[in-house]
Amino acid sequence: MKSKVKVAINGFGTIGKRVAIAVNKQDDMIVSGIVKKKPDYNALFAKKNGMNIYTITEKDADEFRKKGIEVNGLIDDLLKESDIIVDATPDGVGETYKELYNKYGINSIFQGGEEAKVADISFNALCNYDEAYGKKSIRVVSCNTTGLLRSICALSSLSKIEKVNAVLIRRGADPQEIKKGPINSIVLNPVGLPSHHALDVKTVIPWINISTAAVVVPTTLMHVHHVTIKFASRIEKNDILEAFMTSPRIILVDSVISGIQSTSQIIDSARLNKERGDINELVVFKDSITVDNNEVQFFQAVHQESIVVPENIDAIRASLELSGKLESISETDKKLNINKNLY
Repeated sequence: MKSKVKVAINGFGTIGKRVAIAVNKQDDMIVSGIVKKKPDYNALFAKKNGMNIYTITEKDADEFRKKGIEVNGLIDDLLKESDIIVDATPDGVGETYKELYNKYGINSIFQGGEEAKVADISFNALCNYDEAYGKKSIRVVSCNTTGLLRSICALSSLSKIEKVNAVLIRRGADPQEIKKGPINSIVLNPVGLPSHHALDVKTVIPWINISTAAVVVPTTLMHVHHVTIKFASRIEKNDILEAFMTSPRIILVDSVISGIQSTSQIIDSARLNKERGDINELVVFKDSITVDNNEVQFFQAVHQESIVVPENIDAIRASLELSGKLESISETDKKLNINKNLY
């Protein structure tokens, strides 16, 4: 039997812990260890689930030991015994570890909070898996960018896309980030238009003509996008529906049948049959899809805590040349129970 590749995880917060859980569900990879700075409830969860814990410094390790949490070594020790590392540290921190990863010659996966220059390529499994194949370092783009890329790439085969306009209504913070709220306000993008998301989309599909605007609202549940796509030729609504229904990792929610009209209802329904209530899929509101000749508009919702998790798994396979695009997406989705149903 072929041995599993050893995946290190640096950072065990919102994304890191979900990636670690997802890695251990795959047949071709396993978590070799996680890197933590603080001995908190996430560290206890990792230890309870048999994950080896490593720290940055000996001082950090002492803090873990004081709280009765065993430490297996420092990050350098973990890098020596791993095949690839997923960096899930806070925004901007990942770049500070790049030199260390390069020192040990280990392949690396970064998150969308880093600048695109941190890696050889920015990544979305549906859009550019083949281009990322064999790359030493890969950056999985942010949750919002992942959502935009999924719908754009799902529809790009229907007709040439001339222009994409998207308005992003962004959640204010993740649920556990208590220091960021509450905020009784709608906050505008401080650097004007377009928002950075348009540029981020272009790091994956540079051919796209896209403009984005974003505001932040006081909620922790999900992001919502209003997307307008103009095609070069007339498009039919049934073609849009078919593209969304057949594309991986996209759920069409029928508000008339389900009664779902809000992000809170999406999360509540996901809690019925999704692990932790995580929604790895992009949620498109079927009833919002409106077609006018060569232009389509729709609303989509992004669960910021989990949508990039399957992309990280596929990025690992692409970087280490473990399997092709369709095989990887299929295997990831099967193991993570990603499907076309929300409720």
